[in-house]
Amino acid sequence: MRRIGFIAILCIASIGLAANAPEDHSGRLRGYWAQDSQTERDWEGKFMAIPQPDNMRAYMKHLSAYPHHVGSPYDKSNAEWILSKFREFGLDAHIETFYVLFPTPKERRVEMVEPTHFVATLEEPTVPGDPTSSQHAEQLPTYNAYSIDGEVTGPLVYVNYGVPSDYKKLESMGISVKGAIVIARYGHSWRGIKPKVAAEHGAVGCLIYSDPRDDGYYKGNVFPTGAFRPPEGVQRGSVMDITSYSGDPLTPDVGATKDAKRLPLADVKVFTKIPTLPLSYGDAKPLLDALKGPVVPADWRGALGMTYHVGPGPAKVHLVVKSNWDVKPIYDVIAKIPGSVFPGEWIIRGNHHDAWVNGAEDPSSGQASLLEEARALGELLKQGWKPKRTIIYCAWDGEEPGLLGSTEWAEEHAKELEEHSAVYVNSDSNGRGYLGMEGSHTLQKFINGIARDVQDPEKNISVWQRDWDLRIRQAKTPAERQALRQSPDLAIGALGSGSDYTVFLDHLGIASLDLGYGGESNGGIYHSIYDDFYWYTHFDDTRFVYERALAQTAGTAVMRLADADILPLDYSELTDTISTYVDQLKNLLAQEQAETKELDTEIKENVFTATSDPEKTYFPPKPQAMPPFLNFAPLDNAVVALARSSAHYQKALDAAESKDIASLSNASLLTVNQQIIATERQFLTPKGLPGRPWYRHELYAPGTYTGYGVKTLPSVREAIEQRQWDEAGAQIAVVGKTLEEEARAIDAAAANLEKAIQ
Repeated sequence: MRRIGFIAILCIASIGLAANAPEDHSGRLRGYWAQDSQTERDWEGKFMAIPQPDNMRAYMKHLSAYPHHVGSPYDKSNAEWILSKFREFGLDAHIETFYVLFPTPKERRVEMVEPTHFVATLEEPTVPGDPTSSQHAEQLPTYNAYSIDGEVTGPLVYVNYGVPSDYKKLESMGISVKGAIVIARYGHSWRGIKPKVAAEHGAVGCLIYSDPRDDGYYKGNVFPTGAFRPPEGVQRGSVMDITSYSGDPLTPDVGATKDAKRLPLADVKVFTKIPTLPLSYGDAKPLLDALKGPVVPADWRGALGMTYHVGPGPAKVHLVVKSNWDVKPIYDVIAKIPGSVFPGEWIIRGNHHDAWVNGAEDPSSGQASLLEEARALGELLKQGWKPKRTIIYCAWDGEEPGLLGSTEWAEEHAKELEEHSAVYVNSDSNGRGYLGMEGSHTLQKFINGIARDVQDPEKNISVWQRDWDLRIRQAKTPAERQALRQSPDLAIGALGSGSDYTVFLDHLGIASLDLGYGGESNGGIYHSIYDDFYWYTHFDDTRFVYERALAQTAGTAVMRLADADILPLDYSELTDTISTYVDQLKNLLAQEQAETKELDTEIKENVFTATSDPEKTYFPPKPQAMPPFLNFAPLDNAVVALARSSAHYQKALDAAESKDIASLSNASLLTVNQQIIATERQFLTPKGLPGRPWYRHELYAPGTYTGYGVKTLPSVREAIEQRQWDEAGAQIAVVGKTLEEEARAIDAAAANLEKAIQ
């Protein structure tokens, strides 16, 4: 589901950016006694040598041989094949089946009825030389899953990317979309936001197309000559409102087992409110070319070789969307390596195996690496390696429609996961280039250590050094560059949604990582029939060396987490990050105050301008009156408490490691580790976030109007963005209390560690 913007990830430069610290491949690992640290490095060295590119090439070729969407024969076949591979590797594995709502197209039509007649093809043709692009009988048609059924006719209006700020611009131009069908280009937000915002503004239908400026010939040669999206290429995808909850729409909060209680379709709130379909830019051009009205602003102009107009009309469009609303089985493949010392503490590793069509890049590039990791660990088991903690490898089904397999499995096993799960490590798509690292900031220092120990397959330096070099080159100011040189670690991005970590982090409070390589792979086939083995082996990681790098990176992370004496979470960089988030809220408030004054003037003068932030939550023309101030003291006090507690814990850990008490009882370590795990759960609020109780994490959540994009300290941030000042004040108090409880949990872990080493 998730398309990684690796370069964007690596450009995050506002939080504790990295220094050119010396790389130490021999020193003690965090959370390890000295002897155990060397033993771990020895095993990791053996592990690094095992993954082979040819194996991953073979895995991908098999996995992507046929379309394998939810409910297809090859989806089940792939699950059974993955099961056989896990067992071949020596792992105890099984399949867990869930039953989820997965609508598929029954009728689709996009027809221009005025001023001329045109019918969109809504098809992707076979490409000569690409052997799987001709598998039309098995392919899902081009559509947006979980769009409501509907048949509507209305004038067409071009809304740029269809994000909230675009509608503010339309208001300033005196243009309404009420009663209209909007056409938006993909990009700048998750696709499900586009029909959501359109419906809020009165539109009756939504079309989403891929403009060649963003995803086609403007970027480079199109497939099959080059890597980019051809004129007939279409991005499928779900438009279910995952900002409310993820997983099966009919079974929120519970696993979608065969006998689970299900909501009636009429009671489901996560479907779109208006019918929605995706288009190729070949189909979109005649519609856009028929528009008149004002010429669009400069930054709204695509690359279709015409003058872009906003409308409305004279183009009038007839849109039909009708689906089969069926419940389909999905197949999660679960493999387990029992822990030898702390079997009740789980390290979970996951990647999904379902695709919209053949899915070589998304998801087989990640799934192939996961399989090779599992094979390598199986080889280590034969050599006598025994992880201290239980390792669970998961090949998820149903990720593409809405994170179905991971969510249903986690909801079904929620009590066990809350008790046992320490860390979840995710991947999705993978390609050539730089290591992308996102996740819980308690794991920032840990994953930096992993990145320092993995060699870039093409540059003869560590993947950490390569990331650092890129950030130095892209630093916009001398101050930013200096900050990079002074901080000990690379900042990792925060997680929103869009892949299988969502339920683990946002719903259950399990520390999570999302890893993958990319940034140098040209791409334009996302969620199309051209995402296949032919495309990947011609235009992406053609030698499969970054596939090997992902297996080495994620596999080493799993091993190091599983074998640590003390779970290697860190609280100092977490505290620094939270402090930065609080400062951002204060700056956001100042910005809103300035914009409120400007808006008051505009209301009086009946003039409106677009907000500068393309991802800002929509607010009504007459926002609440600005209060004299917001009291940030609860957050400021919490940051001070966190700093004190994180220093306390670091001091206790340093003392333990300096004494090197390898004889410390496992019972004592178990107590400490359980409290470390508990610190992550403290970020959860029992009532959930305002208006969406499934999301319970007070530090990270997908934005209500960004989808995949993260909002940090979300309950406060979005209240400020929506100018709900009473709510903002109330949520500051709630989050401040949550962070104070986190500080107390860290103190408890430190105190127990001190007690254990006395």
